[in-house]
Amino acid sequence: MPQRWPAETDFAFLELDVLERDCAVCGRRMYICDHRHRRLHTLEGPLHLTCKLNHCPDPTCPGHAKTKSPELESSIAPPQWAIGWDVLVWIGHRRFSRHWAITQIQGELLDTYGIKLSERSITRYTQHYQTMLAARQQDPERLRHEYEGADEIILTIDGLQPEKGHEALYVVRELTRKRVWFAEALISATEEEVRRLIALAKQQADALGKTVKLWISDKQDAFVKGIAAEFPGVPHRYCANHFLRDLAKPVLEADSHAKVQMRRKVRGLRGMEKAVLKQERESAREKRVMIEPEPTLPALPTPAQEGNVALSPAAQVVLDYSAAVRGILNDDQGGPLHPPGLRMAEALGEVRESIQRNLDAKKGDSRKSNWNV
Repeated sequence: MPQRWPAETDFAFLELDVLERDCAVCGRRMYICDHRHRRLHTLEGPLHLTCKLNHCPDPTCPGHAKTKSPELESSIAPPQWAIGWDVLVWIGHRRFSRHWAITQIQGELLDTYGIKLSERSITRYTQHYQTMLAARQQDPERLRHEYEGADEIILTIDGLQPEKGHEALYVVRELTRKRVWFAEALISATEEEVRRLIALAKQQADALGKTVKLWISDKQDAFVKGIAAEFPGVPHRYCANHFLRDLAKPVLEADSHAKVQMRRKVRGLRGMEKAVLKQERESAREKRVMIEPEPTLPALPTPAQEGNVALSPAAQVVLDYSAAVRGILNDDQGGPLHPPGLRMAEALGEVRESIQRNLDAKKGDSRKSNWNV
């Protein structure tokens, strides 16, 4: 569906022409036969792009049937897209590097850049980003260039299961250059299927002309047997993270229990956010009532119409604290050397101290925060 732009949209205008006006076949000077107009979102604001389409004037020229577009157009945005490359990279980075939710990306785009995209569109763009990133990572020429200075390589394989009951994603990585070579979801991780992935890794290493000096994985039977069969004589080391996790299992269980208790204690974030937003909406209504005379007062907007209410500094502080606490509670990364529950307690303690400093700095206010983690 085409992008619908409000009539009051303030566009920046950019006109593009081909870099070389001479026909590549006959050498005659081409003429502008038409213009292609595109409107798209960029991080710098809405852009109206006018592309001059060129055509060879000689009907007998083999190049006459082809229309030449400006070369720089593809460097701004892919064909038929409503966003530029900068927006795509912004979306991809927050989705896969910062692990933002689609709804969070949607809200930040609207609030910060005024870019309104549906959840379905953002999902589609993230899929395009994944495809492009995978193609770039597996480009043979780039891989050969990346490994020019490496004589030996270290490979690792692991299965990642997002949720119980879902198929696991098996990832093969190379550690000297810290690159993901490939990944594949397996419904059933049989020895035959796992060995097929290890054989693919062997083909990749042979194509690069590199010697595999070490394999690293957990002690899953399929890994042990597959690596021994495809890489005879290559050392196979047990993953240090899995080893430490098994060794520290009692500590991690206690850490997990502590996380549950902290999450039970620090609750009500969403209710607090709703209360703040409701108070801001009511305050905005009261201001409009005071400004406009009663006889000519129009109908007050509905909550849906006043969704983008300008927040007061105090309300913004509350929402920022709430967002920070939510991020802390959702952080499960770490491992046996950096237990997430311990880091969660430290981070919540820092938030509590920050709130207490603000309360202490308030003139004449001796109230103390009773929020103890």
